[in-house]
Amino acid sequence: MPQVPQRLDASAVRAWCGFALRALGRAREEIDAINVYPVADGDTGTNLYLTVESATAAVEAVFAGHAALAGGKEAPGGPEALDGREALDGHEAVTGQAVSPGRAPEGPALADAVHAMAHGALIGARGNSGTILAQLLRGMAQVLAADSDATHTDGQGLRLALRRAADSARQAVVHPVEGTVLTVASAAADAASGAEGDCGAVARAAYEGARAALAATPGQLAVLERAGVVDAGGRGLVAVLGALVETFTGEAPAAAAVPVLAGHARVGADSGATGLHARVDAAVTEPLGELGEVGECADGTPAPEEGGPAFEVIYLLEAEDAAVARLRDRLDALGDSLVVVGGDGLWNVHVHVDDAGAAVEAGVEAGRPYRIRITHFGLDDAHTTGAGSRPVRERVERAVVAVVPGEGLAGLYAEAGATTVLARPGEPPASGELVEAVRRAHAREVVLLPNDAELRHTAAAAAEQARAEGVRVALIPTRSAVQGIAALAVHEPGRRFDEDVVAMTSAAGATRYAEVEVAERQSWTMAGICQAGDILGLIEGDVAVIGSDVTATAEAVLNRMLAAGGEMVTLVLGDEAPDTIAAHLESRVRESYLAVDTVVYRGGRQGALLLIGVE
Repeated sequence: MPQVPQRLDASAVRAWCGFALRALGRAREEIDAINVYPVADGDTGTNLYLTVESATAAVEAVFAGHAALAGGKEAPGGPEALDGREALDGHEAVTGQAVSPGRAPEGPALADAVHAMAHGALIGARGNSGTILAQLLRGMAQVLAADSDATHTDGQGLRLALRRAADSARQAVVHPVEGTVLTVASAAADAASGAEGDCGAVARAAYEGARAALAATPGQLAVLERAGVVDAGGRGLVAVLGALVETFTGEAPAAAAVPVLAGHARVGADSGATGLHARVDAAVTEPLGELGEVGECADGTPAPEEGGPAFEVIYLLEAEDAAVARLRDRLDALGDSLVVVGGDGLWNVHVHVDDAGAAVEAGVEAGRPYRIRITHFGLDDAHTTGAGSRPVRERVERAVVAVVPGEGLAGLYAEAGATTVLARPGEPPASGELVEAVRRAHAREVVLLPNDAELRHTAAAAAEQARAEGVRVALIPTRSAVQGIAALAVHEPGRRFDEDVVAMTSAAGATRYAEVEVAERQSWTMAGICQAGDILGLIEGDVAVIGSDVTATAEAVLNRMLAAGGEMVTLVLGDEAPDTIAAHLESRVRESYLAVDTVVYRGGRQGALLLIGVE
């Protein structure tokens, strides 16, 4: 029997995240297939998976940071290894570390781990089921991270945490309804409250209570009974609670098939009821943030009536509690399916409205909204017409999926026809997000541009999964967004796939890249020792210039790059770059390199002050 934790600690949280990610990875397609409430969009399993993947990555970062401070080296055990595609063997496999007598037991504090789990889930929440799951995890964190840490590491602590989770999730939904994930969460907390014993006994009681509640959901929601399925969000929560049982017992509960009522056919991937929304990529508007897509509608909110709102709007919001209270009232008057989760200044807002602009403006008045996602349900959508099914969108022949570091570049790539995944500083996308972007592109052939050397393995994993789903994927190993721009410039969907990929790869490979950024700390570099606040010029990933002035450093970097020749200079300006830097560099290129052209783009909040490409 593999070693299992005897109490709630950071390692137990880490193990739970890993097991939950594996469980959702295995159940994802099944959960997607039964997603009929309130709109049969078929994304609930995928969205829950992506939410837990984000939570897992945040917990892994806490462990990696603790290991770095301790002077040790963390063994591999990050979210890429915990995606449900590999069989994990107990607690050791989930953590990625072997437990041996010679290893020091010290690790991160429980409070650090649960805060990271909840925060990661909140910022990475996809769809409304993912948003509600994030609130469930936040409720647990509020109990487990309390000041009297030791009193919340046993079965009693877990009982309290599950109760707080269910109550806080229900409070976050403005108009809750029974027969949803909220019902399942409450049943799990009720069952846990009557359990005696250690964490394993409490977790098993919660799991069994949730299973029983899940089986009863068709009797509480007519739409589930008509389709002959249980609630998809509740089914996902049962998987997550099953992972909690496995964490504390070392044994995974026997997998239960999704109930299908007699006389009903299960809704599946081939059913019209799982057709995807017609999606509209709204243009990027500063300073609100990026506009993109979201695949899933509310889970745990009242079923929309015929002729309901046309848009789904989701965004993260930085705001004070009082402002959020006013925002709830305003959004409730604008539409339905309103869910607001979070706290401590960061919130995740979801609502269905006819006036998407008004919903975003309400967020602006309350604080700072960003990661804005808008989905137009479409005229033939069941949400807006009450029809039972929607036509399935035809696949296009070829598409480009690209990771971009800022909102400005996201708009540029989108104008060129690419499907984009935004990578904010310190928040690299996970493989599941890239796979979801490939699905959104809805093409038979996809060219994938990671635009970051450190995303090579993540992109490769995403490409492999997409290929397993029948999509022909070519991964071009672009290491910078400027290389992606060069590749996209020569992209021709009308020619043979292999020829197109070769041309794009050649253009990317012929583009040297650099960036100018601010040093965060003192460190050794290829150009010497830098101090915090110094301006660094990196060429092909290595520090080549250390300076004190942004413009002078950028000019020095550009001169070094053009010394080897070039025909085109691409400058991508970050929000914090000096206003005069573009004009200065353009002038220097005209004066010193007569045959070289310069093009300038605005990148937005891209992390680096300046990206430079030389073709």
